[in-house]
Amino acid sequence: MRIRAAVLEQFGAPLVIDEVDLVEPGPGEVLVRVVACGVCHTDAYTASGVDPTGYVPCVLGHEGAGVVEKIGDGVTMVKPGDHVVTLFAPECGTCLHCQSPRTNRCIAIRDQQNAGYLPDGTTRLFRGGEPLRHFMGCSTFAEFTVMPQIALAVVNKDAPLDACAPFACGLSTGMGAALYTANVERGSTVAVFGCGLVGLGAVIGAKLAGAERIIALDLSPERLDQARTHGATDTRIADEDTVEWIREQTGGYGADFTFEATGNVAVMRQAVEAAREAWGLATMCGVAGRGELLEVIPRFLITGRRITGSSFGGVKGRSQLPGLIDRWLAGEYDAAALVSHHLTLDQVNDGFDLMHHQDGIRSVIQFS
Repeated sequence: MRIRAAVLEQFGAPLVIDEVDLVEPGPGEVLVRVVACGVCHTDAYTASGVDPTGYVPCVLGHEGAGVVEKIGDGVTMVKPGDHVVTLFAPECGTCLHCQSPRTNRCIAIRDQQNAGYLPDGTTRLFRGGEPLRHFMGCSTFAEFTVMPQIALAVVNKDAPLDACAPFACGLSTGMGAALYTANVERGSTVAVFGCGLVGLGAVIGAKLAGAERIIALDLSPERLDQARTHGATDTRIADEDTVEWIREQTGGYGADFTFEATGNVAVMRQAVEAAREAWGLATMCGVAGRGELLEVIPRFLITGRRITGSSFGGVKGRSQLPGLIDRWLAGEYDAAALVSHHLTLDQVNDGFDLMHHQDGIRSVIQFS
C-alpha cells in the first residue's frame, strides 16, 4: 500500500514528507493505522546525528497510538479494531527478562530492532523500490505502520488516542520510573529535576504512589506551574544552589527519592547529591550526550545513596501500560492536559522546533 511518511534522509536535515510503500504484515506482524504520534526528544536525538546508533534512510517516530487494521499469520495478541499503543520496548512474555520482575528489557527481537529491521531481518518500508529502515521497530511518523505483535499494547477504547500517544515513551517513562523502577514509598519526599513530559510523568507517578512531598525543579516558570497542576507540592527555579536548598528543606538530609529527567550530566550529579544519606535513591531517566560521563564523589555512595537507571520507566508494555491509561480514565490524573500542540504530518519539523524552544509539553501529530 502507498502511504505518506516522514523520512529521515540525512542527519541534521529536516525530515522529508514523501509517499512510500508499505508491505502487508507477515507472520506475527500487525498493520496499524496510526491515529496520533508524539514528537519525542529521541526522534530529534537521532535526526541530529548525535545518536551513535542512528541510521538513514528511515521513517522516524515511535510514540504512536492507533487502530489495528490487519493481522498476519499466527497473531493472537491483538485483533482488528483494537486500539493500541506502540512499544519501542516490546514484551514477548517468554524471554528471560520478560519472566523476571526485575526488568522490562525484553531481549526477544532487540538485535534486529536496533538495526532498523523487523524480527526476520527485513523491512516492510520501501521508496522507489529501495528499502527504508524502521525506527525503534515503530516508524510511526506515517499513516500506517507494520509492527510485531509483541510491540503493541491493547488499551481501553474510551481513551482518546491523541492523549494515548505520549504513553508510548515519555509519559510512561516518567510515571514508571516512580512507580516501578524506584518504587516510591507512601509518605516519602521526592525531588524531580526537569519538568518536561518525563519529569511531569515522574511527578504524577510519585503522587499516585502516595509521596507526601514532591519537589519539582526546572528553569522554566511555566513548566513549574505545570508541575504544581500535576501534583508537585514545592517548586523552585533550578540553579547551582539547588542541592543545598533541597537539603535545607528536608532537615539537612535530602530527598528519599530523586529523579533526573534532563539528560544533563551536571543535573544528574545534583540528583545524586540531593538524595538522602543512608537510603536515598537517585533514578536517571534522561539520555546524556555521546561521550559524556557522570562524575560522582564515592563518599555519596558509601554513605548509603544509590543510583539506578530507568528504561521506559521499567514498564512492561503489554501488561502494565494499559493499567496506567485506566488510572487516567478513572480520574486519578490528567494525561490529556500534557498534549500542548496538535500538528499535521506536514508540520513534523515544526514539532521539533517547538520542542527545542521548550514551547509546551508534548506536540502530537494527528492523522486524518
